[in-house]
This record gives sequence, C-alpha cells and structure tokens, in this order.
Amino acid sequence: MPSASTATSSATSSPSPDMRKSARAQLPALLRGLHKLLANELGIAREVVAHPGTKGDVSEGRWIEMLQNHLPARYQVSKAFVIDSENECSDQIDIVIHDRQYSPFVLKYDCALYVPAESVYAAFEIKQEMSGDEIAYAAKKIESVRKLHRTSIPIPHAGGTYPPKKPQHILGGLLCLRSSWTPPFGEPFRNALTGVSSAGQLEIGCAAENGVFEFEFADSGQASIRVQTTEGPLAYFLLRLIARLQTMATVPCLDMMAYARWLNAGS
Repeated sequence: MPSASTATSSATSSPSPDMRKSARAQLPALLRGLHKLLANELGIAREVVAHPGTKGDVSEGRWIEMLQNHLPARYQVSKAFVIDSENECSDQIDIVIHDRQYSPFVLKYDCALYVPAESVYAAFEIKQEMSGDEIAYAAKKIESVRKLHRTSIPIPHAGGTYPPKKPQHILGGLLCLRSSWTPPFGEPFRNALTGVSSAGQLEIGCAAENGVFEFEFADSGQASIRVQTTEGPLAYFLLRLIARLQTMATVPCLDMMAYARWLNAGS
C-alpha cells in the first residue's frame, strides 16, 4: 500500500480534468494580463492601452527595462553605441539587444556604453509616433550598425574545432506609442516601410496603441508586410520578438586580438 506521502504526491502531480480545463480557459486572460503588465511598466497604461487618446511620454529607459525584465536571460538590453575592430562606430542606438552569455566585453566611457558589433542580435529606435520621417530616421540608425565589420574565429571543442561561423543578420525595428496615420498601417505606412534601403530595413515594430508590424524580403525581392492589430499589441510584440530571436544563431566567437591591437594606436 502506498504511503500517505506518496498518495499525496501522486494526487498533486495529476491535475483533474476540471483544473486543466480551467487553465486552458485562463490563457487568454493571462496574455491580456501580460499586455497590461507591459503597459504599466512603460507608464502608458489606460485600461488595455488601445485607447486613441492615451497620452504619456514613453521614455527609452522604460522600454529598456521592460524588455530586460521579460526577454530570456541570455540577452542584455542597453542604450549603446556599437563598435567594431576596425575602429568604426555606429550612431547611438536607443535599444541594442546583445549577447549576455558569450560576449566577453562591453566598454564604458564617461556615460556612454559601447558594445562590440559581433555581440548584437537586434537594434531598435524609440519614438513617440510612427511616421514616414521616423521610419526613415530609424532605418539610417539601423544601417549604421549593420555596416560595421564583424570578426569570427574558429571555436575549439572536445572533438576538434568548429569553423568560423558567418555573423547572423541583425534584426532592426521601431518602437512607438502610436501611429500618426489613419488608418495606422495603411498605404502611407507601407510606402514608408518599403522606401528605405535594404541595409536599413526594419523587420519588426510596435505602435503600442495600434498593433505590430513585421516586414520581410523574399528571395524573389518581393516585400511581405504582416500587421497584427490584436487586443494586446505589447504582449504580441514581446512574443514575436522572442520567437524571432529564437530563430537566430548564437553570436560568433569574436577575435579579441583584432580589438586588442588598438591598445598602442594612441601612444
């Protein structure tokens, strides 16, 4: 006969059908709750935030904190310049999502943060309103990151050596409180999004009051734009961002000595 403790453990580990049905029924509410939590963290909450009159200054710091709180621990989120081993530097980027586990260094000078180009997964600009000018501006900022040189060296392991891996594409995007267009994602928005250079392409973005967009170029050169105007755009954006980051390979093993050679350059 099983002991009382065994019986209790068995009962605890086997939820009843009613409990499982209740959990399934709660998932929509949990996701709506996530959206409200994210909105509160950004300081823009007004019920479900989908209210066209919502006001508020969404600071860069709040976007950074919100993403840092909810992205997997392997990622670091910073406002930073991105540098490379050729002594080139990007514009200052509002949000840089960079490697936390394998990237060996991040440099600070005065109040500025410098992240090596090899460690970058994604770069985002933050604006109050999404407009054609802001999309063009964000694209130029993203392009300043993507054009940087990235090193990659072989990786020793127990069975031999992995060859240098090709650096992954850096995800680019734009985060806003609202869209300035009516409708928010109509033809003017699509023209602005497709009107930037491929080097500045914005693949994902969020207007917290309106929805989420994703943009991709097919091998044929045709542009594909998907828009999701779900009830909880912030929660949907977070889940889509994590999903896209999951498809990206771990950053390459950077050549530390390519950076170290600059130590004597100014002496």
